[in-house]
Amino acid sequence: MAYPQRKLDDPRSLRALAHPVRLAIMEQLAVAGPLTATELADRLETTPSNCSWHLRKLAEHGFVEEAEGGTGRKRPWQIVSLGMRWDDVGESPELARAGDALSTLMIDREVARLARARAKVREDTPPWQEASTWTQSMMWLTAGELNEINRAVCDLLMTRIDRFEHPEGRPDGARLCAFLAWGVPAYDFETEPDDNGENHA
Repeated sequence: MAYPQRKLDDPRSLRALAHPVRLAIMEQLAVAGPLTATELADRLETTPSNCSWHLRKLAEHGFVEEAEGGTGRKRPWQIVSLGMRWDDVGESPELARAGDALSTLMIDREVARLARARAKVREDTPPWQEASTWTQSMMWLTAGELNEINRAVCDLLMTRIDRFEHPEGRPDGARLCAFLAWGVPAYDFETEPDDNGENHA
């Protein structure tokens, strides 16, 4: 299923999002739905005033908006779009730097989440222990094949994205699960073909 994604093409928007508290707020709103600054503060172990400030910054760049009901700090906020993308080919140096900073922060957050999960998974039930895994691979691919695999992984994950907005579609026993995947050339092996078209590792 295709799912609309917001294209981030303004360095200021990328820089505004590249903050641990703001990413945490976005995650909470995506998972729990509309929340007030006070509710976010309780979940993130910070102050309502700090959450309010970050919410306003996110709103300035169109990442969140006011939801119905409440006033002041009792006013709920909601995310504008679940999907986002950046790091397009041919972008400006400024946009590339801002995108790299956001990507690094998000990867670091997900690696930390993986470490926490690995520390807890052996305390979980056998089905969840078996289902929770990670994989590492290297293989010889053309650029087209690498693109095909990356898109296939993304498309497969997107087949369940509607369960955020439609919780009634979540099967019994479903849990929130985190994924981080990338497919990139192994530049450290210098495997680019030479003038004769031969690869050398």
